[in-house]
Amino acid sequence: MISLTMRFIKIIFFIYVFLISTNLLSQSNTYNTSIPNKGEGLNAFLIRNNLNPTEHKAEFIELNKKNLGKKNSLRKDVAYNLPNTEKWIEEPLFGKDRSKFKLDSNILKGTVFHLVSGHGGPDPGALGKYGDKTLAEDEYAYDITLRLAKRLMENGAKVNMIIQDENDGIRDESFLKMSDDETCMGATIPLDQMKRLKQRTEAVNKLYAQNKPAYQRCVVIHVDSRSTGKSIDVFFYHAPKSKSGKKAAEEIRSVFNTKYNKHQPSRGYSGVVKDRNLYVLRKTIPTAVFVELGNIRNFSDQQRFILQDNRQALANWMYEGLLNDFKKHK
Repeated sequence: MISLTMRFIKIIFFIYVFLISTNLLSQSNTYNTSIPNKGEGLNAFLIRNNLNPTEHKAEFIELNKKNLGKKNSLRKDVAYNLPNTEKWIEEPLFGKDRSKFKLDSNILKGTVFHLVSGHGGPDPGALGKYGDKTLAEDEYAYDITLRLAKRLMENGAKVNMIIQDENDGIRDESFLKMSDDETCMGATIPLDQMKRLKQRTEAVNKLYAQNKPAYQRCVVIHVDSRSTGKSIDVFFYHAPKSKSGKKAAEEIRSVFNTKYNKHQPSRGYSGVVKDRNLYVLRKTIPTAVFVELGNIRNFSDQQRFILQDNRQALANWMYEGLLNDFKKHK
């Protein structure tokens, strides 16, 4: 009796496993389909279905070789399988919950961005007080830089995060915990200011040389510190005599101006673009833009940093400006 019962259980188990595996297999082989128009050639058919013939023709032919005519011609009234073009990217620096994300577009394919968040390691940068909380420049600059990096990568760009923190990732909390474990691409960040600036500048220049002749931009992101009563809008620096730096900065500023006019029309926007003889701008070989996000000691400006939606908006707007710069560069 026991033996028969065990045999019955085993049979039921194998049937269950078979059905599950069959279901998973059928799910993995599910494709969107499309029927060609009368007289439509293969290239035109692929383009109509938002597929690039150069990239997807071979895969399409492999998927549908049993239903294609001579010389891979399309047959009338046949529903053809379309290649799955969804691509995923993995970047552990963005944190466990955001490390895997979908490629939204290839609009920035071939571009390279070197992103440098200010300070880090032994130097927290500017400090502000919000009640009993301390706001550190390096933590908020880094979070916004990560968000910008993700937006760029989602749209096909190659991004080099010059300053890195393997433990933080993109964070949604209002008050970001201070730490001193940031590195310059794995190397310890020195306390001495000039050594610190030289280290990150040399890292950018080395990567620039490795990626020539691609379109490349360096974006340096900081948070300013002024008197508590001084509210300042996001503003930008470029290297003296750098026409491309000025142009890139103006493109980003233009987006900020448009967004403020849309979302806060009665407020206005006073962010400016200026040249400044800063070390990182003077010594960095690729076109660079230096961004100051606001006054970390001012209550009004602090809302720009402590609210994660605002940090994301800052990243989104910088992304749009950089995209516009690239489009006009082509």
